[in-house]
Amino acid sequence: MMTAAVSASGLSRTAGDDSWPAVLRRHWPEYLIEGAGLGLFMVSACGFGTLLEFPGPPVRAGLGDPLARRVLMGLAMGLTAVALIYSPWGRRSGGQFNPAVTLTFLRLRRLAPVDASFYVMPWCSSWVRQSASG
Repeated sequence: MMTAAVSASGLSRTAGDDSWPAVLRRHWPEYLIEGAGLGLFMVSACGFGTLLEFPGPPVRAGLGDPLARRVLMGLAMGLTAVALIYSPWGRRSGGQFNPAVTLTFLRLRRLAPVDASFYVMPWCSSWVRQSASG
């Protein structure tokens, strides 16, 4: 008897069809959304980091206290994450822009291991690119 499982994106699938080509064919839009969401999060981090920490913009001069800049950076990135997770794309893909979220879903068995491996690919490729440009 085949049991039904629910992926993090809320899409139901049968446990008997877990081959990686079938999973990829079924969930490729969600994997692309995760990659795009991770990219948007990184662009946001670069933009806010430059705005708050680069000596040129007047924001840094106006906020002389490093603690205030760190608090603003934390708020900006937290709000960015919330906006991405609750956006239509985030709702469709499960909003797993952070590896900890995917690993938690995997640990709770809300995500199949083959699905988790496809979610992990954008992070690994970004880590390789960063270390190669190093």
